[in-house]
Amino acid sequence: MSVKNGAVPNEESKTAFSVLSAHFPEPGEKLKTLEFLDAAAGVVSLVEKLGKIFSPVVNDINGNIKKLLESYNKDPETNEYLEDMILKEQIEGDNSRGIATDALLWLRRALHFKSIFFQLIIMDTDSQRLVQDLTPFIKRAYSESLERYHGWLGSQLFHVISRFIPNRKSLLCTLALNRNDKEEEVIRDMKQYNLRLSRCVSKLRQFYMDHHLEPI
Repeated sequence: MSVKNGAVPNEESKTAFSVLSAHFPEPGEKLKTLEFLDAAAGVVSLVEKLGKIFSPVVNDINGNIKKLLESYNKDPETNEYLEDMILKEQIEGDNSRGIATDALLWLRRALHFKSIFFQLIIMDTDSQRLVQDLTPFIKRAYSESLERYHGWLGSQLFHVISRFIPNRKSLLCTLALNRNDKEEEVIRDMKQYNLRLSRCVSKLRQFYMDHHLEPI
């Protein structure tokens, strides 16, 4: 079984998802800042498994987490919840959007990219197609999440990088912690992980829309 409610998976069933130190919370009324950022940091380790060539994505995620942690540490008690921290910055800030507000916006977009990519793998598996070339999946995830916000150069760079993504068999083996007989466990854990990730992404997107923080 995957890590859930403190349960520890046995050695045979461990995957890259179940060994993460933090998982995304079930979105309630608000998201706890540190809980969310700890889970976001776990995404970095998953992106790294795509290969070193994806380091720009890793650096982007890490950079935005760092900015949010710096904002949180200015007043941990008041900033216990992510939404409160962003609204506080809007009230106290000047005419600019605010460092934390923009950092969370870009972090959410990166998480959305990862969530779409996982969902495409899940859907492909459920349909029994089992496509080996994941390049179309990662390009589609990018086009539906990040591409519209990047300039021409950034988009072209990503499409070049995407050609180096591992194929399905190699990626699932890596996510199975270098075992090739645990695809079922990997997909099972991916589904559980991505369900919470996607819900957090949707909640934050709605929050930004409700408070007119989502750029047009």
